[in-house]
Amino acid sequence: MSILEISGLGISFGGLRAVNDIGFSVKPGEIVSVIGPNGAGKTTLFNMISGVYLPDAGHVKLNGADVTSKAPHILAKRGLTRTFQNLQIFQEMTVLENVVAGFHLTENPSVWADLLSLPAARRRSAEVREQALRLLEKVHLSKAAEEEAGNLSYGALKRLEIARALAVGPQVLLLDEPAAGCNAVETEEIDELIAELAKSGIAILLVEHDMKMVMRISNHIVVLDHGEKIAEGTPEDVSKNPDVIAAYLGTEEEPAHADG
Repeated sequence: MSILEISGLGISFGGLRAVNDIGFSVKPGEIVSVIGPNGAGKTTLFNMISGVYLPDAGHVKLNGADVTSKAPHILAKRGLTRTFQNLQIFQEMTVLENVVAGFHLTENPSVWADLLSLPAARRRSAEVREQALRLLEKVHLSKAAEEEAGNLSYGALKRLEIARALAVGPQVLLLDEPAAGCNAVETEEIDELIAELAKSGIAILLVEHDMKMVMRISNHIVVLDHGEKIAEGTPEDVSKNPDVIAAYLGTEEEPAHADG
């Protein structure tokens, strides 16, 4: 059974139809990738699913409930969260503090308890710290917990952002170009991390321009071109689809690493 269902999703900007009638679904533990050339509408689609943009058509369902146009913090509480193309890291905070910050959406804090440093507040703070450390271990950054985040490599920062997204305990994780700007070793580390998260039961929806990575880890691929879905299927099926080859994979004008 699908945990995330997209149907008929569309949006226009200034009379231009940016995304039109897009639909697909994602099951728990499945990795679904959205690919396409420049201007295909991939990030716009992500923004509608994650509540950043208000679609003018279609629906987003999470666990069977219609969550179309719900604000990002509401979606996060319901189990859907995301990362962004550009890093959203607090560079001057420690690695651990960055992950701890991700727990605020699941907290029900008492201002007075925090101000007075009451036992309950101290216990909860210690619990959050332990949970954050476990997430850092999952993304292989536990040894860097007390380092300033700005000192990490780019690939490590990408994994840190994923760790913070995991702090809300998502059932669905949207990853917007998680390997962009990474070298081959860093890409492999992120590749392995995504596979581990999927094995744990988290549904992964991915936008990525490293086609080797996409073809290697995806269970299912959705292909967009000029805001329309032109193909959908397994990596093998999509790689042989003549429409995909013409629009994206087989043209020198639209390289696989082009921004969408």
